[in-house]
Amino acid sequence: MKILPANGAEMPALGLGTWQLKDDICIDIVSKALDVGYRHVDTAHMYGNEKEVGQGIRAVSVPREDVFLTTKVWPTDIGDGDLQRSAETSLSSLGTDYVDLLLIHWPNKAIPLADSIGALNKVRERGLARNIGVSNFTSTMLKEAASLSAAPLACNQVEYHPYLSQKAVHDMAAKLGMAVIAYCPIYKAGALFDEKAVQEAAVAHGKTAAQIVLRWHMQQDGCGAIPRTSKPERLAENLAVFDFELSDSEMASLTALGANHDRLVNLSGFAPQWDAA
Repeated sequence: MKILPANGAEMPALGLGTWQLKDDICIDIVSKALDVGYRHVDTAHMYGNEKEVGQGIRAVSVPREDVFLTTKVWPTDIGDGDLQRSAETSLSSLGTDYVDLLLIHWPNKAIPLADSIGALNKVRERGLARNIGVSNFTSTMLKEAASLSAAPLACNQVEYHPYLSQKAVHDMAAKLGMAVIAYCPIYKAGALFDEKAVQEAAVAHGKTAAQIVLRWHMQQDGCGAIPRTSKPERLAENLAVFDFELSDSEMASLTALGANHDRLVNLSGFAPQWDAA
């Protein structure tokens, strides 16, 4: 397993995303993911499944300290005071004393960034979060957030896949010692998987299209990914991307698809002015 050293956070590069996983399915997927070797689980207050994620973690014999657990604070709650209360609520739902990483889920123009980053630091100082970071921040916002934070920020979690270049974010994160964690890392089944670059690499390495795309993420410096699945059989498949290597030309062919600039998630009211393509 690739480990990302992100400003002190030893973060497993490949994790389990849990967005849209609910009830017993969520518990089952989280526990089975840990059984097959995952050690990074990502959730958020907005997902409404923190209780189930916590139950899934406790359902297996993997020690809590071996699980890198991430959750996020919704942008309406990132003011000083509100953010701390949201973190406390998340910990109660998860059934844990701390999370390994607490993120601001989206920026909020109505709340001063200095207040939000200050509140994040207070949560860390109390030991409720071992590491802190942000999500859906542009490169400029990332630089500002880092300058405002007493503690180093561990990551920026953003939508990232071969159809969406995030070069500006990657470059800024690298300068700041931060990781970039990709959500929606395999885009969606269909067009991307049918691309010639993906199909040719899949045939050459005897891997699935999803494994090729995830391997593309894993071979990038400072890059992690949190693919979500509701199918238990996909868990081991998504994790089996560390026994082969894409060539430089295969990596370049996949990266070139980023010219499409095809974004899946662009929430009205929360999305910032994204970096130029």
